[in-house]
Amino acid sequence: MQSKVENVEIYLSELSEERRLPMQKLRKSILDNLPEGFSETMSYGMIGYVVPHSIYPSGYHCNPKLPLPFINIGWQKNNILMHHLGLYLNQSTYDWFFEESTKISKTKVDIGKGCIRFKKMDQIPFELLGELVSRISLDQYVSYYEENFKNKKPF
Repeated sequence: MQSKVENVEIYLSELSEERRLPMQKLRKSILDNLPEGFSETMSYGMIGYVVPHSIYPSGYHCNPKLPLPFINIGWQKNNILMHHLGLYLNQSTYDWFFEESTKISKTKVDIGKGCIRFKKMDQIPFELLGELVSRISLDQYVSYYEENFKNKKPF
C-alpha cells in the first residue's frame, strides 16, 4: 500500500490492527538496530530509512532531490515487504541473509534481489531482520552504492 501521508505515525494509524501490529514490531526491530546516521522518513509511500542529504548531498541517482534510500517497509496486497537495497548492492550480505532465513523459515523464503515479502505475520523473523539492518554501516552502504552505480552493474 503506497500512502500519500508524510508522517510515519499517521501511516501506521491508517493501517488495520492486524497490519499495524506487525508493522510496528518490524519498525521497532529496525529502529533498535539501525546504524548511526540513517534517518526515518516516509519514502515512496512507505516507511523509509535513508541517508539524509546532510550526509550524502548527491542524493539518489534516480532523483537527486530525494535522499539515498536504504530500507523501505510497507504493505503490498496481502504481505509485509521490506526493500533492503543493501541486499541488492552487496552479494555477501544477500547470501548471508538467504542462508540464515532458510535455517529458520518453515516455508520457502519469498525474496527477490532486494525485496523480502512476508505473507504470514506469525512467521516474520524480526530478530533476524534486526540483525540484517545492523550488518551494513552508513559508510559501508554509501561505498557499496557508489561502487555499484559508478560501474552501472549491481550484482
